[in-house]
Amino acid sequence: MTPVSGVSAADSSDAVKAYLADARRVVDTAARAGAAWTGPRSGPRAQPGKRIALVNEDLRNGGILAVDEGVLEAAKVIGWSVKVFDSGGTLEGRKKMLADALASRPDGLIIFGGDAHALAPWLKPFADGGIPIVGWHVTAQAGPVPGTPVAMNVSTDPLEVARVTALAAIVQSGGHAGVVVFTDTNYELPMAKANAMAAVVRGCTGCTLLEVRDVPISRNAELMPGTTRELLARHGKRWTHALAINDIYFDYAAPVLTQAALPSNALSMLSAGDGSESAFLRIRKGTFQTGTVAEPLNLHGWQLVDEMNRLFAGEHVTGTVFPVHLVTAENIDADGGDRLVYDPANGYRDIYRRIWQRP
Repeated sequence: MTPVSGVSAADSSDAVKAYLADARRVVDTAARAGAAWTGPRSGPRAQPGKRIALVNEDLRNGGILAVDEGVLEAAKVIGWSVKVFDSGGTLEGRKKMLADALASRPDGLIIFGGDAHALAPWLKPFADGGIPIVGWHVTAQAGPVPGTPVAMNVSTDPLEVARVTALAAIVQSGGHAGVVVFTDTNYELPMAKANAMAAVVRGCTGCTLLEVRDVPISRNAELMPGTTRELLARHGKRWTHALAINDIYFDYAAPVLTQAALPSNALSMLSAGDGSESAFLRIRKGTFQTGTVAEPLNLHGWQLVDEMNRLFAGEHVTGTVFPVHLVTAENIDADGGDRLVYDPANGYRDIYRRIWQRP
């Protein structure tokens, strides 16, 4: 490890030890099970009988599908009907599905994925018609989305998600990780995560950022096998950790690593979202993937419904951002992990039922 300029090797070693100790504290905090409820405990009662259009970026994405299921579960409780639209991950699909959603004459619109700023021209007709809009993962920050008609972007803090993911790799490696970061430059949120992960790796004196690789999520099945083989050939044993903005990258990388006869501990994969079923299986079996910063996807579905209900009642959104949670082999059986999901054991369903005054 190269000493820090202007200090002795001993001082540098002490600084590295302190850095790793701080990193471990962050990672250990994120890995704690049973996080307490930090969301709202009061709000408007249910505004029943609403029709909701749910426009998805791509239902092949397990994270989007899981939040969908949370919205449908919560909508049934609150007394709403939901019509689901799938854009298929293409610009033309987004335009068509938003047009179809508008034609369905909804009372409210929920969008999953995509970029709220890029979609603004197609969201404007909803806003002009007084139709409230909330989204999930539609910009790089959680909360209201200035400059767009999206009243609330539901998400964990993407920069904290990225930081925890990268620090987990650094802690695992003892400060000597050789990292490739996978992202999708078509979207603002994945790029924000990737840039944050890369910055953390660059800040580790003994780590190496081998490259940041752009692989569109919608083309993962097509591109990741060849990309993985290319990276293995280029970097060899220097490549010790793969970081990705979504678990789906590893769905197509892991089989290539197995085919290459690599031992499961030769390359560690960690994802900055979303906590898919396949990721839980890989972590449980010890098949290359060692961590995922899993979002509370079903809870996020309930939060989207609650934020929308507040808008229907003429109130402001809560702006709630739930804490980051790192799933590892050590905590995988907690908080829904036995069902291959991250579903916080904090009683959120009962809390939202009480807020909405629904049985």
